[in-house]
Amino acid sequence: MYYRSQFKIYKNHLRKRYADLIEKSNNYRYEDESKSDMAAFKAMKILEKINQVKYLDREVTV
Repeated sequence: MYYRSQFKIYKNHLRKRYADLIEKSNNYRYEDESKSDMAAFKAMKILEKINQVKYLDREVTV
């Protein structure tokens, strides 16, 4: 089950990027609104990818 480990590694990578972008967005909130908005937008896109990977990695029960 090689793809399971690939999904796990990719999910961890995306979660780390998501957390970094959310922190960046919060740090720039009062200094530069455009940078904050861009970081939040990128974080939303990464959250979509996380949800896609979570859906593909789920256990299928019939």
